[in-house]
Amino acid sequence: MIADRRDRIFEGVDLWTVILYVLIVIAGCVSITAASYEAGLPDPFSFSHFYMKQLIWVGAAWAVALVVLLLDERFYHMFAYPAYFAGLAMLVAALLFGREVNGAKAWFEFGSFRVQPVEFAKIATALALARVMSAYSFSIDRLGDLTKVGMVICAPLFIIILQNDTGSGIVLGSFLFVLYREGLNKWLCIPVLLIAALFIVSFLLSPMALLVLLILVCTLSEAMMNGMWRSRIVFLAGLALASGLLYLVLALVSPGWADLYHCLLAVTLLSLVGVAVYAYRTTLTNIFLSLGLFVGAMIFLPTTDYIFNSILKQHQRDRILSFLGIISDPLGTDYNVNQSKIAIGSGGFFGKGFLEGTQIKYGFVPERHTDFIFCTVGEEWGFLGTMTVLTLLCLLILRLMRMGERQEEPFGRIYCYCAASILLFHVLVNVGMTIGLMPVMGIPLPLMSYGGSSLIAFTMLLFIAVRLDASTRQFSLDKF
Repeated sequence: MIADRRDRIFEGVDLWTVILYVLIVIAGCVSITAASYEAGLPDPFSFSHFYMKQLIWVGAAWAVALVVLLLDERFYHMFAYPAYFAGLAMLVAALLFGREVNGAKAWFEFGSFRVQPVEFAKIATALALARVMSAYSFSIDRLGDLTKVGMVICAPLFIIILQNDTGSGIVLGSFLFVLYREGLNKWLCIPVLLIAALFIVSFLLSPMALLVLLILVCTLSEAMMNGMWRSRIVFLAGLALASGLLYLVLALVSPGWADLYHCLLAVTLLSLVGVAVYAYRTTLTNIFLSLGLFVGAMIFLPTTDYIFNSILKQHQRDRILSFLGIISDPLGTDYNVNQSKIAIGSGGFFGKGFLEGTQIKYGFVPERHTDFIFCTVGEEWGFLGTMTVLTLLCLLILRLMRMGERQEEPFGRIYCYCAASILLFHVLVNVGMTIGLMPVMGIPLPLMSYGGSSLIAFTMLLFIAVRLDASTRQFSLDKF
């Protein structure tokens, strides 16, 4: 009886997750058809059209889902590390030999067929992260183990940035939510997020304001972790007083030789030695973590100008500056977002109807079948349609989180949360950039945007979680 149950591949599969997946994929196919269909075509069923190609990818994705369900759940644990290193190798190969598309050298091209390795590298990174964090001796509070996690995430991130595909690389930052779920101190997550935002903030604030902000963030977050407010406030007051006295002395001895910013910087760097000694004597690990964040940010900040001007392409720089309101180019950089908002707004509550979207039909919205597919939903199905799509996506993410919570092994729980984090980040960024709340990054809407690599990769990401969950539910059934 038990053997028969295990032989049935759909035993224990979460049916609601599969239904949500199918509904989102169908909504994507309908939207891609609306975005790419042209009236009067001599052969509307030709596979040269985007919507017909997407049907092929849907069939391939469902075949992949079936294979994923057929494999034993132990396979994903055993081959997590080989898959991770294979993913890194594919990223390097794409960097060296790949084809450049939209400024990013991140594609393999075989005739008319393109593959973007980064989509599969995300899955491999999620598996490797789950393997590392599910080790018997792993502790999220141990600095060495946390360093291993950072290396697993940063290795593919570094290669992706070199490919000039920064948007896809930033997705790996969503794993911070997984670390928080697994017990990472919440007061450590906050400065990590704020320091990550320094790249954007550095264009708006002066060096002095950035240094003060960084000192406050690291010191106060550490105070929240240890609950030692009084001594930390005294430390901040001492920094301010010492910097002021140093500035006055230098102003009297050699006027104009140093400004207040360099005085504060010198005093702060000197104080780090005393802070490190204090942390060692009191064995407060959180202080070392805050010190590491501060030093890392201090090293990173001077490089932002180089990254912005030398690594980022012109269109990427323009997108960031446009998002911050520093420049305005309605017919250039801002054109996509402006047309996107017009299309979504013109849909009203119920939308204009299938194939009736004028902004979409007449090509006013670029990339309307890929990164800006949400505009098609907004114009043709209105507020009601966009809320339906977002509800389906949110329910799918919540379902993944629920599957993670009922896992009996850490590996399955961590992987399910990794999958949920990736999907959540994609949804927030893609929808945010179509309505002007996020800079344009070229991130697809999961399971809906046109593209074989994206659809198959998201299908694999989701159904590996479904397979791990199914094994847990099969085991629960076997006990009875």
